[in-house]
Amino acid sequence: MLRVTELKLPVDCREGELEAALVRRLGIKAAELVSYSIFRRGHDARQPAAIVFVYTVDVELRDEAAVARRLRGDPRVRPSPDLRYRFVAQAPPGFNERPVVVGAGPCGVFAALTLAQMGFRPILLERGKAVRERTKDTWDLWRRGKLDPESNVQFGEGGAGTFSDGKLHSGIKDPGHRGRKVLREFVAAGAPPEILYLSKPHIGTFRLVRVVEHLRATMQALGGEVRFQSRVADLELECDAQGARRLRGLVLAQGERLAASHAVLAIGHSARDTFELLLSRGVQLEAKPFSIGLRIEHPQALIDRARLGAAASHPLLRGADYKLVHRCSNGRSVYSFCMCPGGQVVAAASELGGVVTNGMSQYSRAERNANAALVVGLEPSDFPGDARANPLAGVAFQRHWEAQAFQAGGGSYAAPAQRVGDFLAGRPSTALGSVQPSYTPGIRLTDLAPCLPDYVVAALREALPAFDRQLPGFAMDDALLTGVETRTSSPVRVTRDEGLESLNTRGLYPAGEGAGYAGGILSAAVDGIRAAEAVALALLGHPATEPAPGARLDPPSAHPSAP
Repeated sequence: MLRVTELKLPVDCREGELEAALVRRLGIKAAELVSYSIFRRGHDARQPAAIVFVYTVDVELRDEAAVARRLRGDPRVRPSPDLRYRFVAQAPPGFNERPVVVGAGPCGVFAALTLAQMGFRPILLERGKAVRERTKDTWDLWRRGKLDPESNVQFGEGGAGTFSDGKLHSGIKDPGHRGRKVLREFVAAGAPPEILYLSKPHIGTFRLVRVVEHLRATMQALGGEVRFQSRVADLELECDAQGARRLRGLVLAQGERLAASHAVLAIGHSARDTFELLLSRGVQLEAKPFSIGLRIEHPQALIDRARLGAAASHPLLRGADYKLVHRCSNGRSVYSFCMCPGGQVVAAASELGGVVTNGMSQYSRAERNANAALVVGLEPSDFPGDARANPLAGVAFQRHWEAQAFQAGGGSYAAPAQRVGDFLAGRPSTALGSVQPSYTPGIRLTDLAPCLPDYVVAALREALPAFDRQLPGFAMDDALLTGVETRTSSPVRVTRDEGLESLNTRGLYPAGEGAGYAGGILSAAVDGIRAAEAVALALLGHPATEPAPGARLDPPSAHPSAP
């Protein structure tokens, strides 16, 4: 097959125009086109008055070789690449050692699924509950202000990404096509097939619940095991004659000991007690940069008009998004993060006495408000004390500002909020404007400045007018800010080598967002697959490596693979 890229069509194109455009681009007669499939569809909205769809299409032709020779110099017509995922190993018959995966977020789920597909029958440990039970606990916080520290937006099957927009795009390099495998597994588990070709695919929270359950069932059908409410409370380590440390087991909070010589550590970015455990057991950690700030809400219609112009109502362009960056005079960078079109701001606390915000959308993205985090980048030098001596200094920093927000919200899980006009003027808000808050269990209007460091407040006040110049209406007086957003990424990195193994604890494979190696559902899932590959190779006594060109392509599966 041939791949045709950068094929542009107007947003109001009619049925059949894509096929006609392919025929024109390839210089062939319509009868020579056997079939085609869309590999990617995005849109170019840099000129709202002339928005176009941009397609990448794989085509099958009657005489493909002749067309390829004739268009040899055309950089936008090339042979379609082979994007099939290749497994690096297969457990031999009778292989009994079972690897353990700690954490059932995207990283842990795909680490366990990939290990199961290679025949290693993993044990997946999750401190929280199964996804449907966890959903009920999360709604208890949102509706009644009741927080369960072990079952919430951060902890439980599916990880923090379950209560988000379900965004599935990433800028990571992916020569092994692991990201494509993730999307195919999602589709096979019930996600919309369009995620395979949309340039910015998303699933939505409610659909993610069903997808996560199907992924679990697939892993179990292949010999894997899942244990919920199984928090790891300790590590059993031993040292050899040379002083090298090696994992020998895990101790669960219930007191059970689980023998394990190879474990993927796929904890989330909010597993603070696990970070403390790792530090106490001498596992090498380091503080890492992250960002903090506020959530901002606008009418979705305003964002649609600013980004899409007259095409704002087009059904294939539902819920316009944005991505904004500003470099401030104080040297700080302010940027939008986790933008959720047609969504809501959600309570995302996982510890008593703290307020944390996040954003999520359903598949339809049909709610009245758009929201995004506006965050300021931090370095370990910003954290209290010496972050080189205390790898958990960033955790203490997060906790401090979450407690400030808790108090500013009235000492409950209501969140402090302020209109943009008042925030810029430095005065507390006393009344809402046209933008109604979506955050539950509720907001308290106040002054947000005491909820963040002074330099973060100054940076946000400088960035808002700059963003308004990029996206007219962004700094409207009635837009609503809600605080605080502190869990943008992990404040800790569990250091690892090129084989993805802990630098000083053999058999421990830190992976995903919580370990400091990913950001978002797709990149975390990809890192989980990489960790699974490293564990599989180590179990068989082979060094970690990328799969060879001739490696086996197809896994044993409890369901048919997506195309």
